Amino acid sequence: MSISYFEGKTFEKIDFRFNPLPKGEYEDCIFSNCNFAELHLSTCIFSDCVFKDCNLSMAHTRGTSLKNVKFLDCKLLGVHFDQCNTFLFEVGFQNCQLNLSTFLGLNLKKTSFKDTTLHEVDFSDADLSTAIFDNCDLTRAVFSNTNLEKTDFRSSYNYSIDPERNKLKKARFSLQGLGGLLDKYGIVIS
Repeated sequence: MSISYFEGKTFEKIDFRFNPLPKGEYEDCIFSNCNFAELHLSTCIFSDCVFKDCNLSMAHTRGTSLKNVKFLDCKLLGVHFDQCNTFLFEVGFQNCQLNLSTFLGLNLKKTSFKDTTLHEVDFSDADLSTAIFDNCDLTRAVFSNTNLEKTDFRSSYNYSIDPERNKLKKARFSLQGLGGLLDKYGIVIS
């Protein structure tokens, strides 16, 4: 099987379920309004790429390389980022839906999540030190044995984080968000 190489190319309004994405390496490419839902991306390498207004829900990512990839206004429901190739793994999200996705055990240092919905996302065993959650909804997101040192949660909400099961040294929280650190105690804060 031949592997294709694409550099600096823009892909617009393509439904890759009916028009297959060539297996290969994509560098400095833009994907705009494309549909990748439930596709197998296992042999793809994305470097310095941007996905805008794309649907990647339930995409299969085993072995997929995401190197400095930005997702803007994308739908990424149920994506197992923990199955991606971890070498040089670097992603960023703005105004995305990441519900039910998994980042289990990943190095996410300095990752930016901005205006993003992260319902029931699993961050167990991940390193989120110095990450930024800017205005994110973290309803039922899972933080277990997660490194959250110097992570910024000040403008985010609906999180529940157990300080005894996570590293929180110098993590930043707003006064209104402190209740999310006390959920396990059943304390009523008013």
